[in-house]
Amino acid sequence: MSRIGKKPISIPQDVKVTLNGRAVCVEGPKGKLTWAPRPEVSVTIDQDAKRITVAVQNDDRLCRSLHGLSRSLIANMVEGCLRGFSKSLEIYGVGYGVQLQGKKLTVSCGMSHPAVFDLPDGIAVDVTVPQARGEAPAKFTVSGPDKQAVGEFAARVRKARPPEPYKGKGVRYADEQVRRKAGKAFVGGAL
Repeated sequence: MSRIGKKPISIPQDVKVTLNGRAVCVEGPKGKLTWAPRPEVSVTIDQDAKRITVAVQNDDRLCRSLHGLSRSLIANMVEGCLRGFSKSLEIYGVGYGVQLQGKKLTVSCGMSHPAVFDLPDGIAVDVTVPQARGEAPAKFTVSGPDKQAVGEFAARVRKARPPEPYKGKGVRYADEQVRRKAGKAFVGGAL
């Protein structure tokens, strides 16, 4: 049995959890999420005790792995609908920037054309542009109730121009440490 899978998930007061056939529906202040577990996994909701329990049919390898995974996914759905998830990103580089126009995020990062991303449903982006040019990096935050969708969109934006190791230019997560390399050293001498 999975140690994580055995833990019950408590349902906060502002969150409503229902079972629609096999699908688990979670609704809260930040949004609504639905997910259907595999047939090997059964989910029960105790409305009186305000908790969700996840159980599996047997103790084979697949069921054990699905036990903890299913419990973690449902717990993330509850957390996302209650508080939401967010990833902060920064853009370093002269002339690099980010703009939000309706449902399109435009990232200019030193290429001949800007990278344009359509915002998926349920994802919000908050852009903070520095006051003075060249002083601080442009920052933006990707947020939403679905942890997987937030992480995937942030990774797609970062992939437009990953940080390079020599000057540190590019799109990076706010807490990411970029290992810098020394450039080529000039060794003087006559030929």
